[in-house]
This record gives sequence, C-alpha cells and structure tokens, in this order.
Amino acid sequence: MASQPAHPSAQRAAERGTRVEQLRLVLKTVPPTVRLLWSAAPMALLAVVGVTLGQALVPAAIAWVAKLIVDGVVLAQAGDVAARDRVVSAVMLELGMVVLQTMLGRGQGLLKETIATRLKRSLSVRVLDKALNLELRHFEDSALYDKMQNARREADRRPLNLTMQGLGIEQNVVTLSTYAVLIVTIAPWALPILFVATLPSFLSELRFAGESFRVLTWRAPEGRRLNYLEWILTRDSSVKEVKLFGLGPMVLGRFTELFDTIVAQDLRLARRRAVWGVLLGLVAVAAFYACYAMVAERAALGTITLGDMTFALVAFRQGQASFQAILGAMGGIVEDALFMSNLFVFLSVEAPGERPRGGIATSLPAGPQPITLDHVRFAYPGREDRVVIDDISLVIQPGEKIALVGENGAGKSTLVKLLLRLYEPTDGAISYGGVDLRDLDPKALRRRFSAVFQDYVRYQFTITENVGVGDVDRLDDVAAVDRAIAMAGAEGVVDVAGGKDQMLGGWFEKGTELSGGQWQKLALARAFMRDDANVLILDEPTAAVDAAAEAELFEKMRDLAKDKTAILISHRFSTVRMADRILVLDGGRIVEQGSHDELVALGGRYARLFELQAKGYR
Repeated sequence: MASQPAHPSAQRAAERGTRVEQLRLVLKTVPPTVRLLWSAAPMALLAVVGVTLGQALVPAAIAWVAKLIVDGVVLAQAGDVAARDRVVSAVMLELGMVVLQTMLGRGQGLLKETIATRLKRSLSVRVLDKALNLELRHFEDSALYDKMQNARREADRRPLNLTMQGLGIEQNVVTLSTYAVLIVTIAPWALPILFVATLPSFLSELRFAGESFRVLTWRAPEGRRLNYLEWILTRDSSVKEVKLFGLGPMVLGRFTELFDTIVAQDLRLARRRAVWGVLLGLVAVAAFYACYAMVAERAALGTITLGDMTFALVAFRQGQASFQAILGAMGGIVEDALFMSNLFVFLSVEAPGERPRGGIATSLPAGPQPITLDHVRFAYPGREDRVVIDDISLVIQPGEKIALVGENGAGKSTLVKLLLRLYEPTDGAISYGGVDLRDLDPKALRRRFSAVFQDYVRYQFTITENVGVGDVDRLDDVAAVDRAIAMAGAEGVVDVAGGKDQMLGGWFEKGTELSGGQWQKLALARAFMRDDANVLILDEPTAAVDAAAEAELFEKMRDLAKDKTAILISHRFSTVRMADRILVLDGGRIVEQGSHDELVALGGRYARLFELQAKGYR
C-alpha cells in the first residue's frame, strides 16, 4: 500500500523544526570556529575586522558626496559661481574615497589570503594530530572514516568562509544603517519594502543550503569509493594486475558511472536552486523599481532635488544589495556551520584506548615481565556476534619464544593487536608484569615491544629512514642503523639500492624500487632498531624470503633475541619448530600447545598440518 503524503501542517512543522535545529547548530558552531581562526592568525583577524568596518562606511559616504556633486552642478548651471568650486572639491573628495575603497578591498584580499594560509596549516595539523591519537578501531570504522574525510575536505575553507560571512553581515548592516540615516528624510518607507521583498529569496537559499549539506554528507561513502577506484588505476601497487587482467575498462566504467550519478545529483540541485533564485529574485527587482518610480515621480514634481533622487536610487540599489548580502550570508553561515559540524564531530571523538584507564597511569614494571591473558574474549566493534578470540588464558614468561599457528582467521593477528593494546578485550584481561594493560600508558607499553607486521609499511623514505623509524629517537644514530641492518641480514639490500641514503619506492623522483623480500628485510631491520624492547613480535616476517634465507635469519634471531620474549606467527613449520612453545589456534581458541616434538607426537591438528606441509618438500 502506497504511503500517504504528510499533512501540510505536519510538513510545515517539520520544516520549522529543521530551521530551529539549524539555528541551534549555527549558535553552537560559530564560537569554536572563530576560536580556530583566532588561534591561527589573531592579528590578521583583527585587521580584517577593522578593514571590513572601513569598507562598510565608505559606500554611503561616496553616494552622499555624489548627491552633493549633482546638486552643485544644478546650482552652478543656475549661475551660482561658488557652487562650481564646491563641485570640484566634492569630486576630489569622492576620488579620495574611491582610492581608499580600492585599498581597503585589496587589503582585505591580502588579509584573507594570510588567514587562509595559516588556517590551512593549523587545521591540517589539528586533524592529523587527532588522527594520530585515534585508536585502530576508528580507522576500521567506515562511518568515522567518512567523518574524517569530510573534515579534511572542508576544514581548510569552511572556517574562513563562515567568519567572512559573519564579517560580511557586519559590513552590510553598517552600510545599511548609514544609508538609512541619510535617506530617512527622502524616502523612509523604501527600506522596509526592499527588506520584505528580499525575504523569500533568503528562505529559499536557506532551504537549499541544508539540502546541499545533506546530499554531500550522505554520499561520503560514494566519494570514498571514487577515491578507491581512482587509486586502483593510478598506483604502482595495482597496475600489474590492472594490465594483466584487463581491469582498466571495468574500473574506469564504474568510476564514470558513479561520477555521473554524483554529477546528476549536483545538477538537479543546481537547477532547482537557479530556478527558484530567478523567480524570487524578480520579486526583489519589482520592489526596487516600484521604489524607483515613486522617487522619480517626486523629483519630477520638484518635491526633492535631482541630487536627492540620485542618492535615493543608489541607496535603494545598495540597500537592497545589502539586504540580499545579509540574508545570503546568513544562509551561507548555516551551510558553513553544517559542514563545520563534521570537523567538530571528528575532533570530539573519544579515544579512551589511547589513555590509561581512569586517566592516571600505573607505573610500568622495570625489565622483562610475564604477559598474562586471563579468560580473554574479543569481538570487533559492530560485529559482536562473531567472536574472534574466545576465552584464552595464557602466561608468556620473560624470554620465552612462542609461536602461533593456525589457519587464516584463527585469531593470531588479532591476539597481537590485543597485546599491543590496539584493541581492548571484550571480556577478561591482559596484564604485563601483573598490571592490567588498560592501566598502563599505551605509549610507554608499546616502547617495550618491537614488531614486524604482515602488512608492514614500505616507506617512501631513504634506507636509513626506513630502518631508523623503528626508533625515531635514534633516527640519526648511524651506528644503531648499521647494527639493525646487519642483524636483519640486509647489507645486500643496501648494496643493491646504492647506499643507505638512496630514496626508496616509486612515488618520488630518483626513487629505487625493491623486491618484496628486500623490503621485508628492511622491515626486520626496523624492528631490530628498538634494541631496548623486551618483546619482539614477528607476524609472517619471512613470507617474502626464500627458505635458506629464512633459516639463516631465524638462527640469527634466536641468538640476537635470546634475552627477549619473542612471539612468532608463521605458516612455515620449519620456522615455528624453533619456538619453545607452539600454540595452535582454531576459531579463536587455543586447541593445542607444546613443543614441536610434543605436538607431532600428539598426532592432533598441528601434526596433520605439519605433515601436509612436509609432503610439499618431498
């Protein structure tokens, strides 16, 4: 059954409610926006306020001087000799005012550029700093990711727009007030007429401003999808498969189809906005010419002077323009405030996982410590029905070498995320040296760990920087970098690339691309940079190197990390058999544990997996 349209009175009530909410949002958003500008460029902001006030006063003064010139010319033509001198003086005065107006306009433009440049830097740093302090779960949350993208897209221009709209209202109110004071003896009835005639256009713009915001906000996922499709076609990491499988036309077709949908939405909105703008603008034009006709009639009858009529016409036109500018700026402020709400929502996101529980950190125990998992359960946010870690209890002793084995999706990498407090357990607790991880400062805790992740980063930096970022405090420590490279067996990578100062990757000029195995050796060297770490995590650290290099590396690693706790995730049993204890995970549970020989003798899941892999080498 088709739904019935809303009753007109209910629809009007909903629209009034929307406008009230918009007003509340403006009142809530404007003060922090001004504070953002003040923090970025306080002196420039003060200067632009002063310049705007000057620009507000000059137009009415110029119009009044123009009236004096016209009246002086009329008197001079009637034989008043003194009037000629007054006309010349008035012309020179108007010239000076026009020059001042030009200088003020140029000055305002320069100040706006100054504020915009400093604001862009300030907000970019603020948004990135916020991103730096978010938790991993936030980056895996598509809704929050959309908010971050909206904030980044709009943050560098919306605050300045909103403030300049506010200053524009100030300027036009002052200009309008000066015109009103000067015209009150000529046509006091004109300004109310012009104001009322401008209101419909304003209300229309206010409605379309809200609609524009809603359209852009709703389609944030589409914008992200567009960026992804463009990324597929333009990044070196995907171009091989695009060429091999002939994906170009398909991806480009999806990009074009999605882009066309977005363009169609924009054009529909633009057409409606333009049609209503023209129709309601004609109301304002009709009001202007009605006032024009009445003043012209009074001048023809001699009730007012020709100069009065000239000034009145300028005042009518400028007054109506000021009304339109004020109301338009109000609509613009609403639109900018709606977009600024994205920024403030993003900046207000709480990240308790990046702080100690209760706000006060418990002292981190000195030296190597046992790691204890007590009935730990975990499900990713938004997917609570799918338990990834299911009731794991475990104690890892200092210096112990642990291997995690299991099929993809068994929970191995998730367990590592919990140990690094990138996520917190849904139930149960993890402690380091008897202290719950949630009570420790996450940054201090992570200083005790070093890791090579399965999806390690290929930094488009020099070799020295690629290794040195493993301990940024010693980024320029040449000896430490050399030692880490030697520990990872990556000296050959340095030789092949052409030295430690060689830029890597293909994104920037003169960059050298490496093979997967070479990149992985640098990632290992990066992990070895943090030689004061007590725990070393290796998540598939040798997936891109050959078996001989893997065996050599792990023999070396056992010697270099003999005093460290090591947690290894690997699918290669030739590697994991070196561990003191092997944990077999299945469905988020530890189903078997023991040494290699013990698990083979047990004849369970590990033994079957080992036998399957061993057959491949026979």
